[in-house]
Amino acid sequence: MHTIAPADFIAGMAKGMAVLESFDTQRQRLNATQTAQRAGLTRAAARRHLLTLAHLGYLETDGSSFWLASKVLRFSGNYLASAQLPRVILPKLNQLASLTQDSYSAVVQDEDEVVIIARSDALHGSTRGLAYGLHLGARLPVHATSTGRVLLAAKSKPEFVQWLKGRTLARLTAHTVTDAKALTTIINRARTDDHCLAFDEHELGVAALAVPLRNMQGKTVAALNVVAPAAVNPEALLRERLPVLMQAALELRGVL
Repeated sequence: MHTIAPADFIAGMAKGMAVLESFDTQRQRLNATQTAQRAGLTRAAARRHLLTLAHLGYLETDGSSFWLASKVLRFSGNYLASAQLPRVILPKLNQLASLTQDSYSAVVQDEDEVVIIARSDALHGSTRGLAYGLHLGARLPVHATSTGRVLLAAKSKPEFVQWLKGRTLARLTAHTVTDAKALTTIINRARTDDHCLAFDEHELGVAALAVPLRNMQGKTVAALNVVAPAAVNPEALLRERLPVLMQAALELRGVL
């Protein structure tokens, strides 16, 4: 996050963005009171922002509740069309999918979540590519995903400790690691191994293997993963897919 001089900060814009960010998969529809609680605003301020955003076409309403309108996709669509990272990674993901008949994604971290910014095309004659509903733009919890853990491992140990401090790690399945000490052990191992495996933690039936994507300066800018059925043998997944991921990461390094 970039620093900004107080005189340059537009509080109204920040509040409007906070209102938009109040909507998520758990709360698709919000009224003014709920929005105020989520955005940290008074009810009156939340109502004015909701009405303004609805007037501009970014929200829809029935007069009481509000929900996101398709116009908000302009932001994600423009990002995916113009940002360099998804454009340079996507051809490699499709190449890998064609080679192994698996599904590949690239993600970046956004605070407590990872966001899928590039995803291999669906495989013809196969349902494996879309089996888990991990669509482009999907947001997943950092702590319960292989990619999230790789990105957390890219932080220095003090940075990771600061990130973890005071956080509640949500339980998504019976296998999700929610203990801070246990997660720290996993992150330390990912930092040493330079890859991470996750089984049944974000969603039952899902196994994923991830490696970091680094630029020429050695900075981790994203994570690359492959998704497979959780029934797959962990040793087999490492043996057969880790070399593929590592080679792809090496080839991409020169263009990131």
